[in-house]
Amino acid sequence: MRIALPIGLLVAFTVYAAVDCLMTAKARVPRRRWWMLAIVALPLAGPAAWFISGRPRRQPPDVPPRTTRPPLAPDDDPDFLRRLRPPD
Repeated sequence: MRIALPIGLLVAFTVYAAVDCLMTAKARVPRRRWWMLAIVALPLAGPAAWFISGRPRRQPPDVPPRTTRPPLAPDDDPDFLRRLRPPD
């Protein structure tokens, strides 16, 4: 019973690494077959190596920075307040 938890964690870690490797875009992981072989053949070292050096870093999307802050509420928006004024 004492060995079941470590083995279960090792299997879960290996399966998670394998799924993560398979779900990563092929263009970002050119040697996917070798990584899968390492993950499966080396029970602890393979998944650890994948997460340390094989997994590509996530890059933030190319979103231009916002230059103006949007109004927090309608009464903070000057255009909205101008539309509320009665016509002269």
